[in-house]
Amino acid sequence: MSLDPITLAVLAGRMEQIADEMDATLFRAAFNPIIAEAHDASHGLYHAETGETLVQGKTGLPIFVGVMAFAVKAVIDKAAEQGGPQPGDVWIFNDAHMGGTHLSDMRLVRPYFREGELFCWLASVGHWHDVGGAVPGNYNPAATEAFQEAVVIPPVRLVRGGELQSDVLDILMRNTRLPMSAEGDLNGQLGALDLGVKRLDALLDEYGPETVQAALAALGDRAETLLRQEVAALPDGRWEAEDFLDNDGIAPEALPIRVALEIEGERLRLDFAGTAGGVAGPINIARPTAIACVYVAIKHLFPSLPANAGVLRPIDIAIPEDCLLSAEFPTPTGGYTETILRMIDVIFLAAAEAAPERAIANAYGTINALSIAGKRRDGGRWVMFSFYGGGHGATRDSDGLNHGNAPISMATIPPVEILESAYPVAFRQWALRPDSAGAGAHRGGLGAIYEIEVLEEMGAEAFFFGERGRFSPKGVAGGGDAARNRFTFQQGDAWEAPPLVSKMVGIKLKQGERVRLETPGGGGYGPPGDRPAKAVARDVAQGYIAADEADAAYGAAWREARA
Repeated sequence: MSLDPITLAVLAGRMEQIADEMDATLFRAAFNPIIAEAHDASHGLYHAETGETLVQGKTGLPIFVGVMAFAVKAVIDKAAEQGGPQPGDVWIFNDAHMGGTHLSDMRLVRPYFREGELFCWLASVGHWHDVGGAVPGNYNPAATEAFQEAVVIPPVRLVRGGELQSDVLDILMRNTRLPMSAEGDLNGQLGALDLGVKRLDALLDEYGPETVQAALAALGDRAETLLRQEVAALPDGRWEAEDFLDNDGIAPEALPIRVALEIEGERLRLDFAGTAGGVAGPINIARPTAIACVYVAIKHLFPSLPANAGVLRPIDIAIPEDCLLSAEFPTPTGGYTETILRMIDVIFLAAAEAAPERAIANAYGTINALSIAGKRRDGGRWVMFSFYGGGHGATRDSDGLNHGNAPISMATIPPVEILESAYPVAFRQWALRPDSAGAGAHRGGLGAIYEIEVLEEMGAEAFFFGERGRFSPKGVAGGGDAARNRFTFQQGDAWEAPPLVSKMVGIKLKQGERVRLETPGGGGYGPPGDRPAKAVARDVAQGYIAADEADAAYGAAWREARA
């Protein structure tokens, strides 16, 4: 069936709105701030047979576009083993090796039937606050197997024919330190799926299944065509880049991530040969996560592309076996965010050589997952898990964003007011970090400083999982590198740092003791000497960079203007 452009545009908007409404429903209903405030969740529509992403909301995490296709396919295969899906069924699971990302991300997948026929799948994924494991909040940098990170749930039917399976629910709630939060998030996800069914019913009542199916197919084809056109406009060739992870949390050795970007006509190839092999610690990622990460990087480089699986069709992705990027169960994957951020960094660096006009300098490159947990005097458990911002990379057209969130998502940093009201902590500092941005014709964005004091008289324990403690975010096109990450914590009158720089478990904190996180800035774009003296003066006046640092970074032109 051929659709006219106006009808296709209307249906595209209607289907995006369904996913957006599902996102908003969960954000309003979730109990834990990582979903409710930070929006670490996503919803979408998926192909009935392949599980490919058909539509995703604009407010969910882009990394889930590619990942959730694997998650839905895992449920499709599981359902086939059990006689097929039925109306009202919902599967739940968090196994990262089957569905990507990490065990904190709980996936719910529901078939959608129309007149007795399977039309598509709906799915919801959200970051639960705690799913068992050795470390509250589940970011365990010392984990050497998945079982030390969280309870592992394979695809199981949580709802059968519309009836909730209470035994499955009991298992889930018994394996979390925060059952009220987990059950609230679960009910929010179930409510979002219910809303998706209602909205799809209304859409198909109005347009009919054949027309909507034709629109879904056309949108995938359009995404493929758009990327082919974008790639064809670039020069053919091969460009390479590499960067490093600090360590795996177990051994101190740095770990390379390498990519070769090749363009030939309308096709793009990314080859990760030379990347470190699998490691003991939890910075491995499963192949579905690596593929989804490529999608996110491509979407940054070509922002006009729609969010569906058609984007991946003109891309060949080569990932070696027994690699950091192709982990097999039960290899730990809890720190997947750190690895995919470095993947994005090297893709950006290679793309900067291929197409300097599209170049984006490296962002701060770590979510700095910090958990602080303990017990209150009444015996109640509390777990404050959050991620923290830093500077984004500069481009040909602009300075980098100050204190943004990681470029793998649309998530936001939870507000300080929410964190302080929910947990016995006080943020004694939440500020931009001076002298953290990479210099350049356009400078990088500034990182941040967070200093958190424990108020609970019972004390607390902290767990830190970060990166960029040894290797700076890189500038491009002659731009300078940004400041590295720095984490310290109080022990009595002394401030100490982790032995492995950016990762540590079991930090005991007494009432009144603090942790301090100084996050990286973003890399600069273009030679620093090309930055107008007026712009440097403005940065100095605003406290973004000290005058002596500006002297060193921006040279004679700035010094003459200053004089």
